Amino acid sequence: MTAPLTAVPGQPAPLTDAPRRRRRSFSGGSPLVYAAALVVVAATLGPVVYAILGGFRSNAQLAAEPVGLPDPWVTTNYLNVLTSSSFWRYALNSTIVAGITTVVVAVFGVMAAYPLARYRFRGREALFLVFTLGLLFPLTVAIIPLFLMLRDLDLTNSLWGVALPQAAFALPMTIVILRPFLMAIPKELEEAAMLDGTSRIGFFWRILLPLSGPGLVTVGVLAFVASWNSYLLPLLILSDPAAQTLPLGVATFSSEHAQDTAGVLAFTSLAMIPALVFFLAMEKRIVNGLQGAVKG
Repeated sequence: MTAPLTAVPGQPAPLTDAPRRRRRSFSGGSPLVYAAALVVVAATLGPVVYAILGGFRSNAQLAAEPVGLPDPWVTTNYLNVLTSSSFWRYALNSTIVAGITTVVVAVFGVMAAYPLARYRFRGREALFLVFTLGLLFPLTVAIIPLFLMLRDLDLTNSLWGVALPQAAFALPMTIVILRPFLMAIPKELEEAAMLDGTSRIGFFWRILLPLSGPGLVTVGVLAFVASWNSYLLPLLILSDPAAQTLPLGVATFSSEHAQDTAGVLAFTSLAMIPALVFFLAMEKRIVNGLQGAVKG
């Protein structure tokens, strides 16, 4: 038998024959998780792929084989939509509404989140709780009073009448995202700016806004996509066909060309592609902005 090894003070501990516990590797995932992920991806992308491919088929192909690849590929449906003046009018209206909504949300959201994140005053947390409760207040609950108020303000059939309420209902989410992001900016940076003679307003415009760029991009993209896909509010506010947005244009085109299924699929695909491409292009910035908010 060999005597047990004892540790000598000042020297590293001797090696022992005791088996070491192996740490489990979490690099791989369960097959069940991958199967569930594939089901979610298929359910999400399936309708999008079907609509895009359906636009390259004729009505005869869709009637003979509803699920299948184009054979031959037909580009007439997309060309008819792209050469239609109504499509570009709808797209321009959606772009204007989404642009106004995004600018208002970003500007007023960061201005509201700044004092809630950097100032200490009585009732600050209660005020922030009010904005947080705004997440539980959907647009559909206030749609009738909102319509009556916009009618009294003469904002019906106006793009501003759609953009401003959308921005107002997007502000709670914007403030909830931006507040922890702004709180994460070091206090020492603000104190150094104050020592250099910078006012609070100067610190806000010159230092805080450039540093909060990822958070502003995140809330801006979310507001833009939500505004682009909005349907209920424009449906009630915009009765003039010349002022309708793309979601309303899709519904109008579908009702006018109910027998042209391939054309409807082409119109729908072109209507959703801009928001989809914009969201995918900004996906990395959105993730970085949300991570910064969570760390804050």
